[in-house]
Amino acid sequence: MSGSPVRSAVHGMLPTDTTEDVRARGAGVPRQVAVLPVGSFEQHGAYLPLATDTLVACAVAGEIAAAYPVHLLPPVTISCSHEHAAWPGTVSISSVTLHAVVGDIAASLRRSGVDCLVVVNGHGGNYVLGNVVQESSARGERMALFPAAEDWETARERAGVTTSLLTDMHAGEIETSILLHAHPELLRPGYETSDFVADDRRHLLSLGMSGYTDSGVIGRPSLGSAEKGRELLASLTDSFGAYLALLTSQDGSGRE
Repeated sequence: MSGSPVRSAVHGMLPTDTTEDVRARGAGVPRQVAVLPVGSFEQHGAYLPLATDTLVACAVAGEIAAAYPVHLLPPVTISCSHEHAAWPGTVSISSVTLHAVVGDIAASLRRSGVDCLVVVNGHGGNYVLGNVVQESSARGERMALFPAAEDWETARERAGVTTSLLTDMHAGEIETSILLHAHPELLRPGYETSDFVADDRRHLLSLGMSGYTDSGVIGRPSLGSAEKGRELLASLTDSFGAYLALLTSQDGSGRE
């Protein structure tokens, strides 16, 4: 329609396995493991797309699936982004709904013979995913949440990311770097001049992001690079090996 803004479509985020691919992969492993990317649809400043967290989660999960015998699932694209509600385009579901969706997916996988699930979380505000994994593990189900803060810290150091995880909170050096590597065509101009630091965010849950930033950015995106993005993903892929060993070991402890 005349006058409508240009929209860009993102391709390649959906796995293309057939049922026979899944059957063949499952025949070669002691326990089948599925990987579920969980992103969000929320503001990421003026230069990163609303789907940034989903793109990041899919980039991580895609690298994992290329390196390990796991079943890659399509992403959950809308999650708990309530702290970003002040910005146009942000969409959220409740934590109760997200808890139910992930739980239902895990139950469905178990019925089809896939008894291990790793949730790859791309959005820090999805606090409820930790509860999902804790509760599932307490019931004797095999589930993990990835990456942990320690995995991100290892990746940050390996990639030469200079911003701390505290400072690099949203649309900063890490997310900009991963998209510069995985989807450079989706970045808009402006990340080079959008640095903003707000390390003291003790009232974030009460005030939301708008209590700390006008632009929606908290971090230093100007320091982002495609090379850092590549190394971040490579480090996270290496870190995943310990999670796979944990879930597929005979007693669930990581020891055979």
